[in-house]
Amino acid sequence: MSETQKLDFSAVNGTTLESFNQQKNLIKRMLKGNSAQCSECNKPLTLQLPPNSAKAKVSTKSPGIYCAKGCTDIELDMEAVALMK
Repeated sequence: MSETQKLDFSAVNGTTLESFNQQKNLIKRMLKGNSAQCSECNKPLTLQLPPNSAKAKVSTKSPGIYCAKGCTDIELDMEAVALMK
């Protein structure tokens, strides 16, 4: 490929942006306490947060949004989540 030849990522960028915005909105809704269904299997999604005290039970899962069947698996960077508020 020559230096003057450019790749066109416009189709991929649109799809990626749409997916990113859908996930961002899902995370916001779940953090507000709303329920949501998995888009693949229609099972309820669960929000796993980090323990908020020393006595709290520690989970084996990282903080995130999960589906019981494993279709949805969104791990959350809690520092980034704090910035979304």
